[in-house]
Amino acid sequence: MKKIRITALKQTIYTDLIQKYENPIQHACPILEGQTWIVSNALCPSDFCQSAWQNLYPYVFALAHGATDFFDGWMKDSRSALISCNDGFRPVSFLLEVMEEKA
Repeated sequence: MKKIRITALKQTIYTDLIQKYENPIQHACPILEGQTWIVSNALCPSDFCQSAWQNLYPYVFALAHGATDFFDGWMKDSRSALISCNDGFRPVSFLLEVMEEKA
């Protein structure tokens, strides 16, 4: 099974939606842009957001098992995917990439 690198590329914060709809919370998303994780055996990293993992897991699993070219050429690199978490207030876009195996 291939290792997958997850990189948090960008977080968008919708302050207007937060002010209008969200109850105040103390611990919003802890993920930082540029943060990376290495996934082995398609298992969620211990410090990764469980909610985000639910969105990423099908793609992590598929890439780890050799799948490529999602949605007929959607990505320039067929061994990658760009997936966002489902947080409607502060979604994070994650790049999933198959890591090259060392010979």
